[in-house]
Amino acid sequence: MIERAAPTVWAGVLAVLMLGPALGAGFVLSYDMVWVPDLALTRDVLGLGSGLPRAVPSDAVIAVLDEVVPGLALQKLVLVGALVLAGAGAAELVRERSLAARLAVVSLTVWSAYVAERLWMGHWPMLLAYAAVPWLVLAGRRWVATEPDPAERGPLWLLPVLLVGSLSASAGIVSAAVLLATGLRRGRRPVLLLAMVAAVNAPWVIAGLAHAGEAASATGFEVFALRGDALPAPLAALTLGGIWNTSVVPASRESWPAWVALALLVALIGAGLRRWWVSDSQRIAILGLWLAGMAIAVAGWAAPEALDDLAQDIPGLALMRDSSRLLPLCLPLLVLTVAAGVDALRDRLRGTAPRWAAAVALVLAPVAVLPDAAWGLAGGIGTADYPTSWQQASATLAEESAPGDVLVLPWSAYRAPAWNEHRPVLDPLPRMLPRASVTNGDLVIGQTEIEGEDPRATAAAEALAAPDPEARAAELSRLGIGYVITDRTAGEAPQIAGETVHDSGDLVLQRLPGEATQPAAYAMGPVALTAVIVAWVAYGLAWLGATTSTVLLLISIVRRPAAKVRR
Repeated sequence: MIERAAPTVWAGVLAVLMLGPALGAGFVLSYDMVWVPDLALTRDVLGLGSGLPRAVPSDAVIAVLDEVVPGLALQKLVLVGALVLAGAGAAELVRERSLAARLAVVSLTVWSAYVAERLWMGHWPMLLAYAAVPWLVLAGRRWVATEPDPAERGPLWLLPVLLVGSLSASAGIVSAAVLLATGLRRGRRPVLLLAMVAAVNAPWVIAGLAHAGEAASATGFEVFALRGDALPAPLAALTLGGIWNTSVVPASRESWPAWVALALLVALIGAGLRRWWVSDSQRIAILGLWLAGMAIAVAGWAAPEALDDLAQDIPGLALMRDSSRLLPLCLPLLVLTVAAGVDALRDRLRGTAPRWAAAVALVLAPVAVLPDAAWGLAGGIGTADYPTSWQQASATLAEESAPGDVLVLPWSAYRAPAWNEHRPVLDPLPRMLPRASVTNGDLVIGQTEIEGEDPRATAAAEALAAPDPEARAAELSRLGIGYVITDRTAGEAPQIAGETVHDSGDLVLQRLPGEATQPAAYAMGPVALTAVIVAWVAYGLAWLGATTSTVLLLISIVRRPAAKVRR
């Protein structure tokens, strides 16, 4: 029992050690990680706005769940749960290996460049997808192992894990690819498996198709391409590193420890590759996932201009521009071969002491070569409390009865507020508001500016360029904007004519004059709207099925000890 629980306990220790101060009071706000106390279920959250549905379905799920679990507690649960489930899943995937091998792959999985960089970047849905990958490999294998008999069923946790691992477009692609590669076989209920994958991804797929025109104009493959650290870019990808934003790369990845990490990984894979190959009936599927993940990552680095051109004609291809985001596809091969390599190495050693020494060294090696992933990424992430004035402004807006959405100023996407210790974060203010908002979607990366895809935001920018406050207010009203909220601490903003309904010094909320009516050009057509509604119904049914499965799983777990006692 202790040996079975040890990998999960070790994963928990690593999770606490990595998150450190991020587990304290307050929200973790870092780049794209934007959590608020109570996220409203607005039109944008459901993918019905004029912009691309980048946070579908994750924001909708959080908006529902934080009615039950406070947003602060929910964020901590997600961060800790993602790391612990990733480590426990990796250990379960190599359950037949020695305890040393299982503990080593827990370290490899949790304490990885991918986890550190994506955590700092705030890509929490990708961390959940990363955590789901080993479990989905197990689920796919068990699905194949069951006969196509109505009396037989796959693992009860398959659908819950698939949902948790599919909370964004990229996450959904990773989870779907892993499950279908390992579980899709003729005669093994392929229709049911495909139906589950389709249902959990329906909201972002359908909403994305409804905005295909905006998505097709997206570019930026070169800016978001795989980047090298101390290692050349393709070698960085081998170790699951290489994120485009060099500001979130731990310092040790820019020095010789990155080469040590690569050498150790290659050595263990080399030692275990043959042992794994001859013992795994799904070796082709696992190898195929690794090749796909590496090919996508390297393609963005090798041919960004060609991919930019293709993205103009192929809607959805822009999902691949942050190419290293899909590196979790490579995780199963690394876990399986490294575990086999650890056992192969231990088999060559004679005596208990050398084996124990080797085991300890291999378990601690991932931590040793990435020491600055510890304690909140060496201070890279921490916690912050929202100013009281933000809650007050949100409450004031909730009481307002005039129609119209909210324009958020200053006209820039990211902030570095003093109350967040000047850590960069995507402006949290729109998520604090109870109405749909219009924000600047342009990204400035280095000297490159990538235009956002929301046509309504583009029109709003043109309205802000009008010559005087009255003209700006009139143009914004014609875009369906009834309110403007300005964060005075975030920089300069253009003056807008309107009645001030809230002024706390740092935040000013204005009601614009005139009747705000959203033009038909920015409203979703009836066909697209119906399709999105159907997609959300399918998604809701998937959550209902997952809830039922979870209840049945808990009942089976409770009954199991009782059955043993009776025997």
